[in-house]
Amino acid sequence: MNEHAHMHAHARGRNTQPVSLNRLAFSATLHCLTGCAIGEVLGMVIGTATGLDNASTIALAVVLAFFFGYLLTMLPLLRAGLPFPQAVRTALAADTVSIAIMEVVDNLVMLVIPGAMDAGLDTALFWGSLAGALALAGVLAWPVNRWLIARGRGHAIVHQHHGPGGR
Repeated sequence: MNEHAHMHAHARGRNTQPVSLNRLAFSATLHCLTGCAIGEVLGMVIGTATGLDNASTIALAVVLAFFFGYLLTMLPLLRAGLPFPQAVRTALAADTVSIAIMEVVDNLVMLVIPGAMDAGLDTALFWGSLAGALALAGVLAWPVNRWLIARGRGHAIVHQHHGPGGR
């Protein structure tokens, strides 16, 4: 069975129709983007509100983005009965590349937009820059997630642990 057909076999939901590779990649990207966004927004808000310098704010945002990204992957795996160490390994293998791409892109965008990192929490510049940065990060991570899933990597390994029969 080739990788693409293999993914269709593992990506079936409650119905019997296979999920397209593009749709699966979109879902994986949106999932990673959600965790990244939670951590990134929280880190930027904390850093901005407390007056941290740009490097410290970005470091905090990156750490929180990875934490929440991994956490959102691990919770359903743990609920499915996967032992904690295996859930950690699965989350690391599934999300590291995607989160890293998103973090590089969204933080570079925030640094490149004049005044975005120094804008107050009550400004459209701060929130608009952050929203645009996260959107661009998701767009740029999607083809990488698609490529990984097509090869049985990335979020493809998470889907082996979902649903009946280990899917």
